[in-house]
Amino acid sequence: MKRIPPDPSGEPDPLRVLTLDDLRRRTSMKWRTYPADVLPLWVAEMDVPLAEPVVRAVADALALGDTGYPAGTAYAEALAAFAAKRWGWDGLAVERTAIVPDVMLGVVEMLKLVTGPGDAVIVNPPVYPPFYSFVAHLDRRVVEAPLGTDLRLDLDVLEETFRQAVAGGRRAAHLLCSPHNPTGTVHTAEELSAVAALAGHYGVRVVVDEIHAPLTAGGVDFVPYLSVPGAENGLSLMSASKAWNLAGLKAALAIVGPAAAADLARLPEEVSHGPSHLGVLAHTAALTDGTAWLDALLAGLDDNRRLLAVLLAEHLPAVTHRPGEATYLAWLDCRALGLGDDPAQVFLERGRVALNSGIPFGTGGAGHVRLNLATSPEVITEGVRRMVAALA
Repeated sequence: MKRIPPDPSGEPDPLRVLTLDDLRRRTSMKWRTYPADVLPLWVAEMDVPLAEPVVRAVADALALGDTGYPAGTAYAEALAAFAAKRWGWDGLAVERTAIVPDVMLGVVEMLKLVTGPGDAVIVNPPVYPPFYSFVAHLDRRVVEAPLGTDLRLDLDVLEETFRQAVAGGRRAAHLLCSPHNPTGTVHTAEELSAVAALAGHYGVRVVVDEIHAPLTAGGVDFVPYLSVPGAENGLSLMSASKAWNLAGLKAALAIVGPAAAADLARLPEEVSHGPSHLGVLAHTAALTDGTAWLDALLAGLDDNRRLLAVLLAEHLPAVTHRPGEATYLAWLDCRALGLGDDPAQVFLERGRVALNSGIPFGTGGAGHVRLNLATSPEVITEGVRRMVAALA
């Protein structure tokens, strides 16, 4: 695949536009869960203004009263064009896509297609906590195949987990996070090909959450799972939600390989009623006309990754941190600080800074926190200062 790198956009860094006073006027989860004296660096919302093409698309629709039900394939066409340009992948076939309300509800629908009640769904902890709750609510069994100490997929562990999951003829699925949340790991083509080969050998179906795909660090290439050999029966979920901060404008796409087309055809028609029409318009505009804004964001996130590494080395050297290859999340190993299994609670109570506790991320999460880098350098600096103050 030939990937075309992003061009310098000339747009301002969206992470440096809004002030704390601006942000505290927001009414979403990030800014209203905790008291006003707490600095929120937790849930995956970005402290950015929206890309102008997105604002314009939604405003135009509202002015026209275009607030009905979603229709058509413009979203899928926009994602296919984006994938071809950004990742050199021309295998996203619009006819093998379906619109779904959001990525996690799409994951649930894909798992319904390829597994039954009581079947195993393999995850790679530490991993996005809703993988556990949504799968359990679906009446499937969560089975862990933890990442290795290098925070990458452990293929030996994965193979043994696959073998056990299908013992006795049971069906099983592998719910893969790519790029990986919370570690920011970007799986290589070789790793993904190995996953596909193991899944093919053991009859495990791979469902992959690729919501963070556009958010790679400079010099790092994202590889779509469906682009690797052996992934023809894979099922993917993608969205513009994370990269353009559109969580409140619900819309995502299920995308499948050619060998999974019959599975997708069994998706109930009513699933397409869940997405927001305004969400579809916003996501389509982001993918089509919001790439210059995205490039400015990516440059700002690279700066913030470097800033966090410097701040931790200077002020919290006992915290182990490997800058992520993607996402805007940082996974911090705080075990050497002696704060117990839930250092996030200590940072909140003593430092008045809100981070995600590592415990809900499963095996390997205790003693860790997840920090949201999608904010201004000043807020990151203040967040680290508050972490230090919690240790005094």
